[in-house]
Amino acid sequence: MTAPRLLLAPMEGLLDCVLRDILTRIGGVDACVSEFIRITDQLLPRRVFTRIVPELLNGGRTLAGTPVYGQLLGSDPQCLAENAAQLASLGPAGVDLNFGCPAKIVNRHGGGAMLLTDPELIHRIVAAVRRAVPAALPVTGKMRLGFMDDSRAEDCVRAIAAGGAAHVVVHARTKAQGYRPPAYWHRIADLRTQIGIPLIANGEIWSLADARRCRAEAGVQDLMLGRGMVADPGLAWEIRRHDAQQARASGQTGIAMADSASGVPRLVGWPDVQPLLPQFWALVAARVVPRHRAGRLKQWLNLMRRRYPQAQLMFDDLRVHNDAARVQDYLLRLDEALAA
Repeated sequence: MTAPRLLLAPMEGLLDCVLRDILTRIGGVDACVSEFIRITDQLLPRRVFTRIVPELLNGGRTLAGTPVYGQLLGSDPQCLAENAAQLASLGPAGVDLNFGCPAKIVNRHGGGAMLLTDPELIHRIVAAVRRAVPAALPVTGKMRLGFMDDSRAEDCVRAIAAGGAAHVVVHARTKAQGYRPPAYWHRIADLRTQIGIPLIANGEIWSLADARRCRAEAGVQDLMLGRGMVADPGLAWEIRRHDAQQARASGQTGIAMADSASGVPRLVGWPDVQPLLPQFWALVAARVVPRHRAGRLKQWLNLMRRRYPQAQLMFDDLRVHNDAARVQDYLLRLDEALAA
């Protein structure tokens, strides 16, 4: 029996190549999906793909070695196919297709979650992309339950599978429901009966308890983690630790993704996360103009306040500061204190 797969979700404006780099240094996930590359009416130059997915310059993997799928968003099957071929030539771990983005500007142009109103078009998109890339390269899809409601969810998941996708990730909310709790994991169980390919559950998984409930209600073991992994960078390892303990208790072998001699993954604490903050800042500084750098750090600390009291203290220290030089000095002093 193989270990359940844990994937790191794409999140535009939050979970980009910088956080992918940092979070995969901590580890626990099997693969990542990039934030979307928007496809309209032209073949994009290679530099656009490598700018959004710089891991393509590293064999399609983060520096820690975690495979990265490049995600495409658009509504024209032929144009998506041509760009998928271009992306495939750069060596990603796979090509993922976005059928779930709730952004108004994307939906207004017929992309993202708006495609969930047209399962036939979804099928044509997946099939065209599948034909355009090498057979060995996985083509996958990520969808929500629907646009305004979930009445066509079954049609959409069947369309993705019939188009030749290797797996489907389902964010268990509609576009209209946005990111408001709860996620309707039980609907994933309904969709699972419709297809013969793996289905991966996503949405509102903030803790091990959430992961266990999601698996029970969705009837699947594979999960995609998004904001929950940003808020708790050790979440994947905590889930793996639980899986390993369950496997050992039942006498199964080959399941534990061991991180220690005991065969049980260790838990990740603030001492593991804190040294990565200056490294995160350095990566942000290399990609973001000074006036927006502090915001990126505070964005991450704001989410980590859910898990770590120390993140709350740092957030309070930096809350009113937007000057990049001042924040850098703060992190430098933090780094020196850790080294002392």
